[in-house]
Amino acid sequence: MIDKINLLEKEIEALEIKNAEELESFRINYLSKKGEITKLFSDFKNVPVELKKESGKLINDLKQLAQNKFNQVKEELENQFDDISGLDLSLPGDSYNLGSRHPLNIVRNEIIGIFNKLGFTVSEGPEIEDDWHVFSALNFPPEHPARDMQDTFFIEKTPDILLRTHTSSVQVREMEHLKPPIRTVTPGRVFRNEAISARAHCIFHQIEALYIDEDVSFADLKQTLLYFSKELFGEETKIRLRPSYFPFTEPSAEMDISCTLCGGKGCNVCKHTGWLEILGCGMVDPNVMDSTGIDSKKYTGFALGMGIERITMLKYGIKDIRLFFENDSRFLKQFHSTLI
Repeated sequence: MIDKINLLEKEIEALEIKNAEELESFRINYLSKKGEITKLFSDFKNVPVELKKESGKLINDLKQLAQNKFNQVKEELENQFDDISGLDLSLPGDSYNLGSRHPLNIVRNEIIGIFNKLGFTVSEGPEIEDDWHVFSALNFPPEHPARDMQDTFFIEKTPDILLRTHTSSVQVREMEHLKPPIRTVTPGRVFRNEAISARAHCIFHQIEALYIDEDVSFADLKQTLLYFSKELFGEETKIRLRPSYFPFTEPSAEMDISCTLCGGKGCNVCKHTGWLEILGCGMVDPNVMDSTGIDSKKYTGFALGMGIERITMLKYGIKDIRLFFENDSRFLKQFHSTLI
């Protein structure tokens, strides 16, 4: 026993520990429950009585030696990490350029969030569509001006394949494959053959909402529009509905909100009317439901749609729609605060 203790003492004193892995190996070999020193304590019961006092003292001294070596090396290794090559830790850190969300995505997500609270889910569909989903199923007659080449980017003429001009095509697909009740919003990019200017672009983004169920009325549409406007623009916002025409809704309306800049008092932005037009809406035409396999005698519904660029321009006071597509960092970095 005494010879083994002396041998272990020499091993521990001679052992060089250079890193944390070697230190952990040292602890396991000598100080753990299955280590060499623990084995000595287990074998102590077999030591002759006359040698127990001497052997017990030597085992305790050996354990203390190993523990002191472990603590010393551990402290030295920790101090190595504190001394980082003489760096001045009081110096300010390096700054990083944070990314930012695009303003269109900010407003898109905000609009979706509002409709999510009302139980609407998000639906998406292809940007390259056929005539049926973009026009025919939505009650566009063959002679309708929107079918003219000056408005639509056609890819093929036989059959008609085109870039969708509105996200209503996604609503058609939802109506074809789902049974009422249907409650969905359809955000996406759309394309129209228009000259690019500060107020118009050939590419822009829409978000539309569709609700079909039994006993849906125009009053439900109006209340939804009022809730949406107050959530997006503020509790003081008022709305106004004006009769309009869309092939896929009847009756149809344009919705105005009280000007967000002048509070309805009149300014250059609202052309001194106190109102700003933001979206179109109406009750889903029975022909549209019938064409997609929904019983128009049993179900009714409403639809509404808006341009995300227009809403974003109103919210942030942006006067040129082209800024959304130019990826100018001076413009985009203004939205850093909305990253989180």
